[in-house]
Amino acid sequence: MLVVERLARPGMPKVGFRLKDGACLAVMGPSGSGKTLLFRALADLDPSDGRVTLDGVSMDDVPAPEWRRRMAYVPAEPGWWAATPAAHFANWDHTGPLAESLLLPREIGSAPIARLSTGERQRLALMRALMGKPRVFLLDEPTGPLDAAATSAVEAVLRERLAGGASILLATHDEAQAGRMATRTLQFAEGRAMETAI
Repeated sequence: MLVVERLARPGMPKVGFRLKDGACLAVMGPSGSGKTLLFRALADLDPSDGRVTLDGVSMDDVPAPEWRRRMAYVPAEPGWWAATPAAHFANWDHTGPLAESLLLPREIGSAPIARLSTGERQRLALMRALMGKPRVFLLDEPTGPLDAAATSAVEAVLRERLAGGASILLATHDEAQAGRMATRTLQFAEGRAMETAI
């Protein structure tokens, strides 16, 4: 279980919630309200106040790289450091079934990243996180640039991970998607964060 207590940092309202294994919490609110800042704080990328524990272990007691293996953050604009997607995976040959599930062609591994669409890059970043099998996914608008078919494919893969016991925080502007994927929302508005049931 992920437990967040009085988590605060500049630009973000104070946040507290509990997220059980296999559950999805939709994080909603206008652009600039603090959703991305929340994810960066939870991933131990930026300093914050408060307490975050995963399965009873505090974020403060785990080296940051190890924490991020347990709690994977996929930003709305993922970063790339090599010319092709395959170079970002420990073994591209093992990605076939997952790539197919995300409607990505097998040969995309050798394609120049600069020539890929925004949606293809977004699904590749999600696939990179999925391959690591983290306990919690922090997904910032993972289907924002996708068409309906690709969105449906991504949601199906995420539901499989939820069924397997992983937890998901899903930032989305799509209320219909929140209803499909989550049972609760964390709504950011007017400098506050309020949790509600869907």
